[in-house]
Amino acid sequence: MTSLEERVADDPGPVAVDGEAPGRLNRGLAFAGRHRVLLAVLAPAVTLRLVTTLGYRGAMWFPDSYDYVSGALTLTPNLIRPSGYSLFLWLLSPFHSLTLVVLVQHAMGVTVGVLVYALLRHRFGLPGWAASAAAVPALFDAFGIQLEHLIMSDTPFTFLLTLAVTLALWDPRPSTRRMALVCLLVGLAAVTRSVGLPILVLTLAWLAVRRAGRRAVVAGLVAGLLPVVLYAGWFSSRTHRFALTYSTGIFLYSRTMPFADCHKIKPPVDELPLCISTPPAERGRSQFYIWGRISPFHRLGEHKFTPDVEGRAGDFAQRAITAQPGDYAEIVTSDLLRTFRWHHPPFPDSETYDHYLFRVHPPQPPPTAAARMRAYDPGHLTTHVVRPYASIMRTYQRFFFVRGAVFGLILLAGLGALLRRRWDALLPWSVAAVAIVVPPTTAEFDYRYVIPALPVACVAAALAFTRPAPRPEPAHPRVD
Repeated sequence: MTSLEERVADDPGPVAVDGEAPGRLNRGLAFAGRHRVLLAVLAPAVTLRLVTTLGYRGAMWFPDSYDYVSGALTLTPNLIRPSGYSLFLWLLSPFHSLTLVVLVQHAMGVTVGVLVYALLRHRFGLPGWAASAAAVPALFDAFGIQLEHLIMSDTPFTFLLTLAVTLALWDPRPSTRRMALVCLLVGLAAVTRSVGLPILVLTLAWLAVRRAGRRAVVAGLVAGLLPVVLYAGWFSSRTHRFALTYSTGIFLYSRTMPFADCHKIKPPVDELPLCISTPPAERGRSQFYIWGRISPFHRLGEHKFTPDVEGRAGDFAQRAITAQPGDYAEIVTSDLLRTFRWHHPPFPDSETYDHYLFRVHPPQPPPTAAARMRAYDPGHLTTHVVRPYASIMRTYQRFFFVRGAVFGLILLAGLGALLRRRWDALLPWSVAAVAIVVPPTTAEFDYRYVIPALPVACVAAALAFTRPAPRPEPAHPRVD
């Protein structure tokens, strides 16, 4: 009988094709060589996120975070803001880990930089160093990294917009299916943050301007509206109103309150409780008139986010804008210019701004909110600060962030690309412009609203340094 040792010795085992393993190794080395600059950039970018995770165990909190987590637990649409982010949290809820949530968001932040690089390399042929340089602002902005560690909707929103722009520009003639996917992603962004809705309109207009064809425009319209309509249906099932929120008119009202003069507006009787007599020079910031203890909304009843109150507030705001267009333009312009300041002065107030900082003592959930959210992550609701990692990120944030003036230069470079007939810059530049213009127009400026505009603005800016191209012929997209 043949011994076990002899049978094992006679068995040749799996047969490998000669040169297969070395071939894979060579291909891997060749890939790394082609993208060595990006890999060199990604290494410290990933390290910074790991240091953040080690320094601030768990997640970081913003006042809106508690509603998002509660919405994920109850699957109830929020009356104030779209609950797409709550649905994202719900998808991760079986793991009962807020640490996992922030790790996924950090991965999204790194992926955004990779998407910028990949698009500029694949479609536009930029050298590795140039494409990597365009990805640097999104990868290394300290406030962006901190935002990834917050339980907030901004990072998934940024990821969805960047992925949509990347897919839209990946080929000179994208297929109808791809254009539908692009609009679907923007539609998902619209139910994640309200500013996504005008960006969806912009994307559909871009399809028409580039003469993508009726089929592509219809496919994009259907795909883009699908998540919006489904979300509005869900909202209607809980509130009996087909809408995304009950807050649009209320936020627009707050936008007008620093200047609204009822002697000029002459509102009807049912809107008179929304008037205030404080002189404009002595009034506080816009959001005070929603959340302040002496907000005019307290005169209208116990609950402000209702269809009736929102309707009256929205009508009042429209009357104010119509009667005082110059004052409205002045306050919007003033807020918009905050985007381009060199320094990062606290705004809209120190309490809000502090939530965007790597602090020694970061805000913690209040007991009532913690009790509601404990079912999501029983063990890590509070943010545990660990040295020296937290100290590293606090020091880093003091120096390494995209200055407002630098962001302005990035936007100017993107505009320069359009002036040089680089029509491919139209979509990313327009998305960036809408992302920064809509908030101060409809609510108020906030630093975190600039973050989603940064990656796509860098794409447009990079195209300013590529060869000009003639306006494209009608696309006649493929159908894959």
